[in-house]
Amino acid sequence: MKTLYTIGEVLIDFIPQQQGMLLKDVASFEKMAGGAPANVAATVAKLGGNASLISQVGADAFGRFLIEALQQLKVNTNLIKITKEANTALAFISLTNDGERDFSFYRNPSADLLYKEDYIKSEWFTPGDLLHFCSVDLVESPMKEAHKKAISFAREHGTLISFDPNVRLPLWESKANCRETILKFFPSTDIVKISDEELAFITGIDEVETAIASLFIGHVKVVIYTKGASGATLFTKDASFSVPGCDVNVQDTTGAGDAFIGAILYKLLISNVELNELVNYCIQSADDLLSFANQCGALTTTKKGAFAALPTLEDIQKRIKK
Repeated sequence: MKTLYTIGEVLIDFIPQQQGMLLKDVASFEKMAGGAPANVAATVAKLGGNASLISQVGADAFGRFLIEALQQLKVNTNLIKITKEANTALAFISLTNDGERDFSFYRNPSADLLYKEDYIKSEWFTPGDLLHFCSVDLVESPMKEAHKKAISFAREHGTLISFDPNVRLPLWESKANCRETILKFFPSTDIVKISDEELAFITGIDEVETAIASLFIGHVKVVIYTKGASGATLFTKDASFSVPGCDVNVQDTTGAGDAFIGAILYKLLISNVELNELVNYCIQSADDLLSFANQCGALTTTKKGAFAALPTLEDIQKRIKK
């Protein structure tokens, strides 16, 4: 089996112990491992795939906690650097009664943003591997340049590249800066995962199919559009496939989108899908891919946190067989 490489932030999510109130009113929090690229790697590893995280943590207790949490899920942590130049990133979260979130981030800068492009090695990537990234660490920083280097090496070696914008506006100087940066990275990716909340904001187009069509630029071959409880649709340039959502008791939506795309990438890995096979594989396997990913994402919402809520392969298979 090939390897999923994710690049970007790994951080501490402080999940509220009281639900249904504003962040300023939350009295106590529970510490949990998180960060979208880390969540995706953890999903793939929990399902039984090979996953490596490219990141950096501070030389502090939170950094050690995160590395141990990843190792417990069998994520390869050999590519995670440790620095004394900055602390590990923190995110404080509040939850509404339906499990939706509000964030406050502490990372100005955090250790992950100081990861240097010189750390990236060409020999990591081979055909059939996957590289996945998000937008949180694309703010102006050494880590943004490291993303560019990793994408360049991955492209040279025929490694599949996946991008989930995972928009977090409080981390950006402006909405325009966030949008422009994300749009610049789209053409260098093969797979785009985008949510209904993000599509109009990023593209500036209200009509869904027109907005989706605008994403097929550069190397983009597959777009996966997620609609939360309403399901998901997989688009190629010439076809689309949809599945409905899953009925679950939602406790916390943290990490659900990451679990969804992690499940898709796991399926690509175990099927040894290479770049020239991607479109045909997705067309032939769309229903299976989307149903599997929907169940993975939905199950993640039934518990608090990201790592702690991730389902096993058996958990998903039981749901699919019902």
